[in-house]
Amino acid sequence: MENAEASPLKRYPRGLDETSEEEYSSLSNLLQHFASIPTVDKAWTFKSTSGSQCMFSISQPNLLANQNRRYILSSHISKGTNGVIFEWAAFPIEMPSGYIMVPSPSGSKLLVVRNLEKDSPTTFEIWGPSRVEKEFHVSSSVHGSVYSDGWFEGISWNDDETFVAYVAEEPASSKPVFTNSGYKKGSSSDMECGSWKGQGDWEEDWGETYPGKREPAIFVLNVNSGEVHPVEGTNKLSVGQVVWAPASRGLQQYLVFVGWPSDTRKLGIKYCYNRPCALYAVRAPFSKSEDREHGTNAIEEASPVKLTERISSAFFPRFSPDGKALMFLSAKCSVDTWAHSATQSLHRVDWSIDGKPTADADIVDVVPVVMCPEDGCFPGLYSVKLLSKPWLSDGYTMILSSVWGSTEVILSVNMSSGKVSRISPGNSSFSWSLLALDGDNIIAVSSSPSDVPEIKYGSIVGNSSADALASWQDISSPIYRCSEKVTSLLSSRQSIIIKIPVRNITENLTAGANKPYESVFVSSKRKSNDLCDPLIVVLHGGPHFISLSSFSKSLAFLSSIGYSLLIVNYRGSLGFGEEALQSLPGKIGSQDVNDVLAAIDHVIDMGLADPSKITVLGGSHGGFLTTHLLGQAPDKFAAAATRNPVCSLPLMVGTADIPDWCYSETFGHLGKSMYTEAPSSEHLAVFHSKSPIAHISKVKTPILFLLGAKDLRVPICIGLQYARALKEKGTEVKVLVFPEDNHAIDRPQSDFESFLNIGVWFKKHCK
Repeated sequence: MENAEASPLKRYPRGLDETSEEEYSSLSNLLQHFASIPTVDKAWTFKSTSGSQCMFSISQPNLLANQNRRYILSSHISKGTNGVIFEWAAFPIEMPSGYIMVPSPSGSKLLVVRNLEKDSPTTFEIWGPSRVEKEFHVSSSVHGSVYSDGWFEGISWNDDETFVAYVAEEPASSKPVFTNSGYKKGSSSDMECGSWKGQGDWEEDWGETYPGKREPAIFVLNVNSGEVHPVEGTNKLSVGQVVWAPASRGLQQYLVFVGWPSDTRKLGIKYCYNRPCALYAVRAPFSKSEDREHGTNAIEEASPVKLTERISSAFFPRFSPDGKALMFLSAKCSVDTWAHSATQSLHRVDWSIDGKPTADADIVDVVPVVMCPEDGCFPGLYSVKLLSKPWLSDGYTMILSSVWGSTEVILSVNMSSGKVSRISPGNSSFSWSLLALDGDNIIAVSSSPSDVPEIKYGSIVGNSSADALASWQDISSPIYRCSEKVTSLLSSRQSIIIKIPVRNITENLTAGANKPYESVFVSSKRKSNDLCDPLIVVLHGGPHFISLSSFSKSLAFLSSIGYSLLIVNYRGSLGFGEEALQSLPGKIGSQDVNDVLAAIDHVIDMGLADPSKITVLGGSHGGFLTTHLLGQAPDKFAAAATRNPVCSLPLMVGTADIPDWCYSETFGHLGKSMYTEAPSSEHLAVFHSKSPIAHISKVKTPILFLLGAKDLRVPICIGLQYARALKEKGTEVKVLVFPEDNHAIDRPQSDFESFLNIGVWFKKHCK
């Protein structure tokens, strides 16, 4: 009798079966096409003998390595008979991870900083046109990694290109050393055999994305000798965004920087503009001064001068081309009201090149806060993108990017008159992002949720740059070329911006809070048998943030698999004036929830959505709204997905890096005076009443949780508590945890797996 061999059972990954594995495979293949689309992070231009040169810094996910691949692509820009011509290099050049590039003011030199392994020396390379001209290695005993976070980050050449100022981590403090005999006196940084290091005193950091980062400090590198000196006198401040002040030859040079008080409780600073900060000026090391020769007190000489005593927030300092004015942005609305982001303003102080900086200088309001914009008019400054050299050749016109409703726009600002002009097309629902200036011309990127980004070149037209109008030209570029599959799918999609009327307009609200808010709607260009595609309601976090009408690879993927998207910018979002934004604090869980429900009903009434095929997706405060909606409108949604959601304010206030957020958003303008590290039982009761978990008994919608285990903003315990409580009552729940991710869940593999599972989850529950 022959032995019969049993076929081995096919083993599926946890959570998959034969049917879902096919869906998983098909959607992952499609998502690969979207994920591979590159992103332009920044650009620089340089003058050449036959036009100009532009370098684009580009990133692209490397899924196998689980990091973003970064590379440089160059293009020569020249004028042709039919407009400007971009001649692209044949191939890009890869930039290894941890590299930072900063061109010198003349464009003749390039600084390359290499942050290597922890406690390894930092390498500074000075490149000329064809080779490395100098290389310096700075020991970890001098400083740690150079900051490249976009906030504390600051690397600045002086005008004659002999010095570079930059922000780096302070050197590590010494730790207690122990041997078999106990504590070893006279501890050093060097370890000996038979000894071990203790932890020493705990040092508080700036929260989300900053764990393990040491205090930022300013250093100056002598480009000729390689000497590095720390800038003294910045104790009790976390410093960043350093720039050189203009100076006449032979006089002492000053550095201007932003300082945040660091001798009190450090609350999370990532995404949080409500941390008080000011501009300071301090003498730079290396250069001579008459005061030193005459014996001026050294301590007084090293003490920074606070330039902006009269305003609670000042950051992103920029000197005018003639050196007579120092421009800066302010988030005073955020600091004064405790809203974590709000309407920004632009200011000016006079600067004397030949004299000393003066404390408490007069501050001129160039672009003030806009409380309630007229329909179609400038709504104020938000999430401003400011170039290191933002000036046109007239010396007083700045070019910058800002948020205007649901779009990103490019603006010109006249430093003298304060006039603001929109120079990206005013009749476009596309978003426009500023990359660089090429003389009086503008290099930008334009995109929409259904259109991949394109490079644009804008030329100022009119009698003067003060008129601030631009003529735009499409630039053929190899950067954003995508697969035929992506091109074909996106060609069938379209996007529009829909104004949503406020329900129940009352006299108790300000005029700005009664104005319509907006949603971006993405859909197929044609209906099949007059049937609507299923709808995904997309909700941003913050809540004082914005979902722009720009291209998102992840959302384009979800749209391409057969879903319409309703991307809701509820009241409290950026871009609509300060009154609309300030209407939300104190009303979270009610006003924002009702705004989302009104937006859904609005597109249903327009015949754009089927009420039986609605899903919802949100992260952070968008997750707060997602889980609130499932409890407050339990029959509305077929499925839900949420990333690091705020489900329980009582749990968040004691575990997050921003407990002040809980007070501000729960109690509104009273939150600042009520704040305490030890909430009372009365406070905790109000927190619970405002939380999604207060409505959990009514939730029945299947929900997918995506959680970052290293999230300090909304710690993982908050999402897990809510998910476990749903499982306890029998609701269908799926949880994915990403062990190495923080709040953003943006590591390439994690981002890919997140949106793949969102697509599969929605396909399962809402075909």
